[in-house]
Amino acid sequence: MVLVVNAGSSSLKVAVFDAGLREVLAGRVTEIGGPAARVEVGPLVGPRPVADHATALALVFEGMEEAGIPVAALTAAAHRVVHGGAALVAPARVTEGLLTQVEACVPLAPLHNPANLTAIRALARLAPDLPQYASFDTAFHAGMPEVAARYALPAEAEALGLRRYGFHGISYASLVRKVQEMAGNGVPKRLLAFHLGNGASACAILGGRSVASTMGYSPLDGLTMGTRAGGIDGNAVLRLAEVHGIAGAGRILNRESGLLGLGGASDMRALHRAGTAEARFALAHFCYWAVRHAGSLIAAMGGLDAVAFTGGIGENDAEVRAEILRGLRFAGVEFDESANAQGATVLHSEGAGVAVWIVAAEEERQIAMEAMQVQAAEQTGEA
Repeated sequence: MVLVVNAGSSSLKVAVFDAGLREVLAGRVTEIGGPAARVEVGPLVGPRPVADHATALALVFEGMEEAGIPVAALTAAAHRVVHGGAALVAPARVTEGLLTQVEACVPLAPLHNPANLTAIRALARLAPDLPQYASFDTAFHAGMPEVAARYALPAEAEALGLRRYGFHGISYASLVRKVQEMAGNGVPKRLLAFHLGNGASACAILGGRSVASTMGYSPLDGLTMGTRAGGIDGNAVLRLAEVHGIAGAGRILNRESGLLGLGGASDMRALHRAGTAEARFALAHFCYWAVRHAGSLIAAMGGLDAVAFTGGIGENDAEVRAEILRGLRFAGVEFDESANAQGATVLHSEGAGVAVWIVAAEEERQIAMEAMQVQAAEQTGEA
């Protein structure tokens, strides 16, 4: 069995998968280091003092044990690492060398990579003999054409790592795998994928590979998001930094903007309930920029054969999906309004020129699968 760990700065999400990739346990520890810390792992549910990630993982092991899954039953642990930079472009076994490379990417993902590293190191202390593996959110986009990845900056600026990396790659890899199963005849050649949640992005997938993404150097760029501004002029960022300082500008752009800044709430459900003019504008802004960025991605592929939605909003918000799909009619998209309202998997009619699907996110299963594949390659000497 494989334990999948997705660590945030103050949270830990876990899942355990058996050899057939069936999820046998899922849980989380929230508000790590705070007075409201809470554990939900198997039968272990309720508030607990959780000082750090090591304590959180120890509680995860305790909950697993109570659920009948002892640590000794695990064959591996697998982690989501947000940023692998230009070098880490495939799932890999965790070694000291790999940790050094992930550490080097901390300036590229200061909100994410430190938490990922903390969880890996804490688990190594708790279970030193358990092999650990890492999957990288940037890896799926590593094959983007250089013309898509390179900013129009001088070489000395690019040497700082300033280029487009793209994110949500684990989600997109899972989506491609599931679309292939759903389509029955391989992945559509030109697939436009939307990962819509508190963090939101879109990706042009040509022949199963990413050729363009709305996210760039960091997960801040692109679509309007829950609290992130999305695309913004660099000089506007400089102006914010001039007025508020670098840390203040970073706070505004990452934590106080997006749907929250426009409509007063970062949760799409709250905006629907609010019904205020500001909330309606925030919803319109989200959909408008999704469509506008989609047009760019369709151009990068030279056309469109299919559209797929995943993520919390992508899977559950029929109104947002409908608004985006209506905006894509110029690209030949037609969809069944009734099927969309019901959240059906297939939203297109038979024989439609552009297929439209809703794809359930399975990032944890994808991470487990990738770890198993790397481990199997090690055992056969192919790694």
